[in-house]
Amino acid sequence: MNTIKTKNILPESVNTPSRFRNPIGKYLVKRNSRCAACGLCAELCPYGVHIKPEGYSRPLPPRSHLCIGTACAGNDFYCVKRCPNQALSVNLNPTLQALGDYRWTPEMLIGHWHMAETGELPRVDLEYSLGSSGGGFDKMRFRIPDAADYLDINDEDIDTSLNLNRRGDGRPQKVLSLPCYGGGMSFGSTALPVIVGRARAATRLNTMTCTGEGGYPPEFLPYAEHVVTQVATGLFGVREETIQNAPVVEFKYAQGAKPGLGGHLLGDKVTPEVAAIRETVVGSSLFSPFPFHSVYSVEDHKKHVDWIKEINPRALVSIKVSTPSDADMVAVGSYYAGAHIIHFDGSYGGTGAAPDIAKKNIAMPIEYAIPRIHRFLKEEGIRDQVCLMASGGIRNAMDAAKAIALGADGVVIGTADLVALDCIRCGKCESGRGCARGIASTDPELGYMINEEYAEQRIVNMYLAWRKQWCQLLRQYGLRSMKELVGRSDLLVNMDYLDEAERSKYPEAPKNKLVI
Repeated sequence: MNTIKTKNILPESVNTPSRFRNPIGKYLVKRNSRCAACGLCAELCPYGVHIKPEGYSRPLPPRSHLCIGTACAGNDFYCVKRCPNQALSVNLNPTLQALGDYRWTPEMLIGHWHMAETGELPRVDLEYSLGSSGGGFDKMRFRIPDAADYLDINDEDIDTSLNLNRRGDGRPQKVLSLPCYGGGMSFGSTALPVIVGRARAATRLNTMTCTGEGGYPPEFLPYAEHVVTQVATGLFGVREETIQNAPVVEFKYAQGAKPGLGGHLLGDKVTPEVAAIRETVVGSSLFSPFPFHSVYSVEDHKKHVDWIKEINPRALVSIKVSTPSDADMVAVGSYYAGAHIIHFDGSYGGTGAAPDIAKKNIAMPIEYAIPRIHRFLKEEGIRDQVCLMASGGIRNAMDAAKAIALGADGVVIGTADLVALDCIRCGKCESGRGCARGIASTDPELGYMINEEYAEQRIVNMYLAWRKQWCQLLRQYGLRSMKELVGRSDLLVNMDYLDEAERSKYPEAPKNKLVI
């Protein structure tokens, strides 16, 4: 038991409100001109929606994003009912009709903003674990647990660790405290404070983040033990010292959101700082070709892996590929080439920089690929010697748990990190100066709307909330460890294969029609 507790030493959550004046919530609270500024609402509300600081003659504007809405109507402290002048109203926020998309629904976004702010699960009636995509993880549910299986233990006694080196080859054991780490985001596509904030959060959570293909800014050095260096086809910023810095080096052969297309960084984003890190020319568009033209066989692949192992004798090697139809054979080939981690990236991931036509039509969805690879590795007798990571549209804690139940050891997260930093999924990452919220931008004004401390704490808070969901789930099935969940597809049901009576026992996915 002491071993488990040692692995799960995690940071504390710290309340970190949104950096924008009017955070978006599910409900909108309005105070009209009949308000007599009596301050009763501020005295009543336990959620902090109404505030009247000492010495102020009037309450501050309502903080609507904290309101639990009409669910409060039965409470004695329901402000709308108790206001002596009927000056308050609570309604659904009409902004929700134009927010998000069918995968990242408005309620999922708002739920994650709340987790990033507080480190707690939302108390507002939000569906933040299912989207409206009509497929994939939105069709899956964990089966209704047997009450007799419930395990009454604390979160601290549940093991969520992940071992990245299972080969027993004498290289370091790298054990993370969470069954996930951050996916590649390059300096150039994303603002420097964002990627450094991710590295700081990874250090505090004892997990990892990845450089992406943008080189290795010196700001990463204090957090080097928690930064994966990526080697991709463009080889931007790949130098001997950056490989020697890394505990894990990731070869990116393809990205699930755009397999076969390579990458493209617009010239507007290639500032002097980005150009210096990537060793290129300011203002020049950068293309990452597809594929590695030096790799056409497992033997070629092994030469790559051996090259990295020779330069850095303590590095673990990860192979990132998309999900081709022969994904199972690719996994076996990567293992025999010497990989410690095999990372499959499915089709739903990527930011606004990946074209929709590619995201929706090329690679295999990750939920199909995982069980196939897991089963094939078991049949080959090597499943216990390799760490299988999955990514590509894994949006939330329950998606991650479903991927693990299908057979992955852990998951790689990208978009959710950005949502924690107030991303609204507008999909304009590659337009003009970049993200209007200062996240996916290298514009000197936009990119510094955010600072490293803010990014670090918001991401830490979100993963602490995710861990609470994982612990709740494991307790329900009598499991003490995430490792016991790996490959337990018997705990999942697909709504398409249930009759009407059985289907009615499970929560429905949201069916809201969005204006997009």
